[in-house]
Amino acid sequence: MSRLIYSRSTLSKYYNTLGSSWRGRCLSTESNKIDEPLKVEEAETVNVPPPPAEKLLVLGGSGFVGSHICKEALNHGLSVASLSRSGNSSIRELWANNVQWHQGDLLSGNSWKEALSGVTSIVSCVGGFGSNSYMYKINGTANITAIRAAAEKGVKRFVYVSAADSGVINYILQGYYDGKRAAETELLVRYPYGHVILRPGFIYGNRRVGNMELPLGVIGSPLEMILQHAKPLSQVSLVGPLLTPPINVTAVAKVAVRAATDPVFPPGIVDVHGLLRYSQQK
Repeated sequence: MSRLIYSRSTLSKYYNTLGSSWRGRCLSTESNKIDEPLKVEEAETVNVPPPPAEKLLVLGGSGFVGSHICKEALNHGLSVASLSRSGNSSIRELWANNVQWHQGDLLSGNSWKEALSGVTSIVSCVGGFGSNSYMYKINGTANITAIRAAAEKGVKRFVYVSAADSGVINYILQGYYDGKRAAETELLVRYPYGHVILRPGFIYGNRRVGNMELPLGVIGSPLEMILQHAKPLSQVSLVGPLLTPPINVTAVAKVAVRAATDPVFPPGIVDVHGLLRYSQQK
């Protein structure tokens, strides 16, 4: 079999010719005019509306815990509204002027649903004491009504300030705790991925009753320091829950606002120890 033998110079000329041909095909244009300036058209300005602001509705926002949540939410730059039977808060601090105060009763009619307009998340602090039937109605039925209405309206997240088990006291205040747990169950059904249930024990802070201010921290703060280290004892049935440490109202407010607005905050139940842990995070 014969072989073709090419000299090095011949091969070099062949590859140079092939490369020039390939580059010419890649860089060729339809026009030979190279002196024309490149024309750049100005982009059209399009007015895009800003994303909707987060709006938090606090149910029971004129109360002790609810008012602290309103204040905390304003500090985070949120638009804040409150719904309560009393309507306007008796608070005379400047921040209260930036809250939309709505008056309405969750157990009476549908006029209160106007407060849901534009709301992206809700924190409910609705609750109360009285007869067993009244406690079930205010802690359970009222919150269940709010949860269903919020779900139908498309509100994204719902945070419920419930209560920790208190052992033997559960039986004394049966309507209170049965109502709380009924509301929790409804929340799990309507908001399987957008719910957070807070279960604090005794909540302390400066609480205003009429013209008087009660410094509950005088009792609550020392107890919190002592009992937060007694978690194993709180697991003892009946008596153990009585050792649940108190918690400052500002800590509850901080966690409630974060749970309502942070999309990565995990759904579920947060007990008092979880509240203390989350409240210490920056």
